[in-house]
Amino acid sequence: MTDLFANLWLGFSVAAHPYNIGFCLLGALVGTLVGVLPGVGTVATVAMLLPITFGLPPVGALIMLAGIYYGAQYGGSTTSVLVNIPGEATSVVTCLDGHQMARQGRAGAALAIAAIGSFFAGCVATVLVAALGVPLTSIALLFGPAEYFSLMILGLIFAVVLAKGSVPKAIAMILLGLLLSMIGSDLETGAGRMTFDIPELSDGIGFANVAMGVFGFAEIIRNLEMSQESRDILQGKIKGLMPTRQDLIDSSGPIVRGTILGSLLGILPGGGAVVASFAAYTFEKRIAKHPERFGRGAIEGVAAPEAANNAAAQTSFIPLLTLGIPPNAVMALMVGAMTIHGIVPGPQVMTKQPELFWGMIASMWLGNLMLVIINLPLVGVWVSLLRVPYRILFPSIIVFCCIGIYSINNSPTDVIIAGMFGIFGYWLSKHEFEPAPLVLAFVLGPLMEENLRRAMLIARGDATVFLTRPISAVLIGISLVLLAIAMLPMIRKRREEVFVEE
Repeated sequence: MTDLFANLWLGFSVAAHPYNIGFCLLGALVGTLVGVLPGVGTVATVAMLLPITFGLPPVGALIMLAGIYYGAQYGGSTTSVLVNIPGEATSVVTCLDGHQMARQGRAGAALAIAAIGSFFAGCVATVLVAALGVPLTSIALLFGPAEYFSLMILGLIFAVVLAKGSVPKAIAMILLGLLLSMIGSDLETGAGRMTFDIPELSDGIGFANVAMGVFGFAEIIRNLEMSQESRDILQGKIKGLMPTRQDLIDSSGPIVRGTILGSLLGILPGGGAVVASFAAYTFEKRIAKHPERFGRGAIEGVAAPEAANNAAAQTSFIPLLTLGIPPNAVMALMVGAMTIHGIVPGPQVMTKQPELFWGMIASMWLGNLMLVIINLPLVGVWVSLLRVPYRILFPSIIVFCCIGIYSINNSPTDVIIAGMFGIFGYWLSKHEFEPAPLVLAFVLGPLMEENLRRAMLIARGDATVFLTRPISAVLIGISLVLLAIAMLPMIRKRREEVFVEE
C-alpha cells in the first residue's frame, strides 16, 4: 500500500508539470470534439496526430493521445442525446433513452448525468488501473481466442435481449450485421468477399457509414413525414439544464454497477467498451422494477452505459501498460506511439520507466476532472441547439455528416453508402426492426471472425474447443440460457407489453 501511494505521488508530480497538464487538456478537448462531430472516429484522429508526437516528449505525447481516447467517450454521448446520432460505437446504446429525454425537454439532465457518470467511472477505473493492473492482467491472460469468441457471442445475445420487438427480428439484425462486417478483403488470403468487383468496397464498409445511415439519416427521413409542429426534436419546454435530486438518486446505482461491469470488460481485447455499454444497459433493464420505462427516456438508460464505456476505456490501458498487448485499435496506435519514442511496451515499462507508467495513470484522473469542467458548462450550449428550427438544424446535420464521412477516406462513395443505409434504416424503423443489434454485430464481426479462425487453427479444426475450455463453455452456456429465456412464451408476451408504444 505504501508503494502504491509513493508511485501515485510520483505519477502526480509528473502529470502536474505545466507541459503535461497542457497536453492533457489538449487531448481532452480534441477527444470531446472528436466524439461530438459525427464521422470523425477516435482511431482516425489518433492516427492523424501520430506524426505530430515525433517532436513531443514521450510522456506528454502519450498523455495527449490517452486524453483523446477517453475524451471521445464523453463527447460521443452529446450527439447521441441531441440528434440520435452516436458519435462513437460505444454511444449507440445512449441513443435509446438519451434522445427520448431530449425530446421531453430533459437533454440537459441527460448530458449532465452522462458527464457525471463518466467522471465517476473514470476516477474509479483509474484507481483500479493503479491498484489492480497486474492481477487483472493475469485474469485477461486466461482468455484465449476461444474465450474471446464466446465473450463476443454473449455480447451479441445481450443485444438481442435489449432490442425492442420480437427476438427473431433482433437475431436477423445481428446476422445481417455480421454479414455486412464480412464485406471487403479476406483476413488471411486478401481475396475480395461480397465486393461485387467494386474497388471502393475492397476495404469493407466503415462504421461511420453504417451508424450515420441507420441512426442519423434515417432519423431525418422519419422526421420528414411528420407534421411541421411535431418535427422539432424538442416536444415541450426545457425542464432544467441540471439533473434533479431524484435524477441523481435514480442514477447512482446504475453508475456504480456500470463502472464495475465496464472496468472488468475493458481489460479484455476486442470491443470491450462496446460490449460493456450494451451489457450495462441490459443489466439495468433486467433488474428494473419498471422495465417498460427503458427506451422512453429512463435516466438509468443513460447513466449505466456511459459509466460502463468510460470505465472500459480507462481499464483498456491495463493490458497495454502491463503486458504490451493492445486490447483495441486505439491502443494499437498507442503501441506505435511508444515505439516511435523507443519505449518497449510491456512489464518492463513499470520498472524501467516508472515516471511514464505512473504519470499516464495520474494524468487520467486529471483528464477526467478536466472533461467534467469542460463538459458541464457546455450543457447549456448543446441544449440550446435544440431550439434551432427543424428547417435549419437537420440540413446542417446532413452537411456535417457528409463532410465527416467524406473526410475519413476522401471518398464520395462513402457518402453514397451512408445515404443508402439511411434509406435502409428508415425501412427498418417502418417494419419495427431495431438497428442497435445490427451496429453491435457489425463492430464485433471482424474480431469474432479473427478469434474463430485462430481458435480453430489452434484446435486443428476441432469445433468442440469452444465447449472443452471451461471459461468458453460457461460463456456459451450463459448465452444459450439468456436466449432461451428471451424466447419463452411468457417472457415474449411480457416483452411485447413492455415495448408497446403508448
